[in-house]
Amino acid sequence: MFRQMESAGLQDLHFWQDSETGLQAIIAIHDTFRGPAIGGCRFIDYPDNATAITDAIRLAKGMSYKAALAGLPHGGGKSVIIKPSGLFDRTRLMQSFGHFVDSLGGRYITAMDSGTQISDMDNIALNTPYVTCTREMGDPSPSTAFGVFAGIRASAKFRFGSDDLHNIHVAIQGLGHVGYALASLLHDAGARLTVSDIDAEKVARATAEFNAITVEADGIYDVVADIFCPCGLGAVINPSTINRLNCAIVAGSANNQLADDSMGDALCQRAILYAPDYLINAGGLIFVALNHARHHESVIRQKVDSIYDALLELYKHADAEQKPTSLTADLRAETIIRQASLKPYQAA
Repeated sequence: MFRQMESAGLQDLHFWQDSETGLQAIIAIHDTFRGPAIGGCRFIDYPDNATAITDAIRLAKGMSYKAALAGLPHGGGKSVIIKPSGLFDRTRLMQSFGHFVDSLGGRYITAMDSGTQISDMDNIALNTPYVTCTREMGDPSPSTAFGVFAGIRASAKFRFGSDDLHNIHVAIQGLGHVGYALASLLHDAGARLTVSDIDAEKVARATAEFNAITVEADGIYDVVADIFCPCGLGAVINPSTINRLNCAIVAGSANNQLADDSMGDALCQRAILYAPDYLINAGGLIFVALNHARHHESVIRQKVDSIYDALLELYKHADAEQKPTSLTADLRAETIIRQASLKPYQAA
């Protein structure tokens, strides 16, 4: 475990077990050099504890890079709650998790993520102020979708010479809160959509509302499209899928899209433009961080829209240096974090 933490550059890893509610949770803090660690709480099934730990560590690192490139005064953190296998009281479980977050004294601020919802954040907030995405603050999903939409336009501008998405074919993997909102934005912009999701009801809705073509979940990799848009879980660009892609651009909302760093190199070698996930999907983090700091919604939207320019600039820099975009983004984020570590944030 310590070797895994060291490899990821993780500062600390926390565990919480509450027999009364069935809570088993992990909080991973990658760094607090720029400010309190911030990142969502994931509530899903895990096959074993090791997988849950690995997920928390990888996601926390991604949040650090995301906060750094977005210019936010935060480090990266992530929490995972292992979904109980039997009956449980969700309200009490989340309230217990609130005690866990509070025990860290503000070093970590939690938010919504896969499997959690606004009502969960409300229950967490009963026991800690270090939470966002409550009913009062709102859902970050629309901001994530707006940011990814801006990033897709920037990607099209760089690869095709225009950010006009009319008749651009986008293959969307996953129609969750962000994926569905993004599909709506792309449809309104005139894009042609092919979609997949394990939820047949969502697929049927997308077909009716967006005139989307549908494929089986695994078939999305083989779709001939201009843009492949991963909006589900991570590691979808891996040795089994990389050679099946028939697209010019990979740009989506999922975290940790690359199974490992070599996949960024492989995309570059295939001349597939990759939008680093933690840059293009930063809209949600921008929303929760600036909302927590009580910024006006116009400030938040302007910051989310800036993802367009940030991606275009990154693409130009990577192209000039003949490096994979994933490597260019990593180096930039690591430089920002390293500079912050020389004069780290001190809590008041």
